[in-house]
Amino acid sequence: MEDFFGNLGKRITDTVEEIGKKAEDTLEIQKIKSQIHTMKRENDRDFMNIGKMAYEKFKENEIVSMDFVPFCEEIEKREEEIEESEQRISRIKGE
Repeated sequence: MEDFFGNLGKRITDTVEEIGKKAEDTLEIQKIKSQIHTMKRENDRDFMNIGKMAYEKFKENEIVSMDFVPFCEEIEKREEEIEESEQRISRIKGE
């Protein structure tokens, strides 16, 4: 009977240690995933800033690269459409 309880106690201890290890691993994985997500957001922000800088150069007729021109022209076209849409909203509101 003592062997039974001794083995049961050991199994419980082993199980608790295993669960603790898995919980630690899960927390570590989540921490790493969070860091990866943060770095990806920072990259996206930097990519966006690079794009904005290239577009500003385009608007100032200081084209950085001809590769950017089609994108810049589309942005410019959408900005004009946005302005027109905002003016329509103002007219509808009677402003």
